[in-house]
Amino acid sequence: MASSEIEAPGDKGKAPREKRGVPSGLWMRCDDCGEMLFRKEVERNLNVCPKCDYHMYISAQARVQSVLDEGTFEEWDADLHAVDPLGFSDKKPYPERLKSEQARTGLRDAALTGAGMIRARRVAFGVTDSAFIMGSMGSVVGERLTRLIERATDQRLPLIIISGSGGGARMHEGIYSLMQMAKVSAALARYDKAGGLFISVLTNPTMGGVAASFASLGDVTFAEPKALIGFAGPRTIKATIRIELPEGFQTSEFLLAHGYIDRIVRRAHLKSEIARVIDYCGKR
Repeated sequence: MASSEIEAPGDKGKAPREKRGVPSGLWMRCDDCGEMLFRKEVERNLNVCPKCDYHMYISAQARVQSVLDEGTFEEWDADLHAVDPLGFSDKKPYPERLKSEQARTGLRDAALTGAGMIRARRVAFGVTDSAFIMGSMGSVVGERLTRLIERATDQRLPLIIISGSGGGARMHEGIYSLMQMAKVSAALARYDKAGGLFISVLTNPTMGGVAASFASLGDVTFAEPKALIGFAGPRTIKATIRIELPEGFQTSEFLLAHGYIDRIVRRAHLKSEIARVIDYCGKR
């Protein structure tokens, strides 16, 4: 007789009790080391694995909460919305895809911008989110970032942009998407000429048009540990030009060793490091 069917004394005549399963969602697996982790512990640790220190995905809204002082974020340009200039349709029409992504992520598009305080220092703040169509640069992303930079220029604010985007140009918008790279970069050039301080923070993944434009133009560039950063990913490079890439190629650690970034900063320390740079540069 199986152990689950053994009756305890006094249980005769009673229906056997069902085993209690573990409630779903309590545990999760680390994408890097594969360890099973208690989800609430990971969330308390800002979605960083307590076993191997792997920095997992974190939403744009959570980025705002972890970097800016509580209750200080003022969102800018929330009313901007994408149009469908090409009448694009793949598995579903582009307008329908936008609506489904908005419902799923709680974002209007792949960028969230505004102003807030970091350790009582007012900054212009932007973050992109790979959960929304892989964080691709559509017209709304480009326009929101451009307006953010222009307001930072007018108000003489330090500029912080956290890049969490795996995609490049958004194919659904064609050339309208591609031109956003130049538009945002031009706004950054004007900001730099006005003497602004731009701190760029690269996270996993920062790829494509994002990496090829504003993400690589920071006066100071931070990156999270083990982040994948580059234009085309390792699998794409290997499949197209059939070259074995160096160990750890396109990771934060590789790029730090080769002078592409200034420092690797753990998520828990990012707020303090940004405040320190702002003070050091005299931009408070």
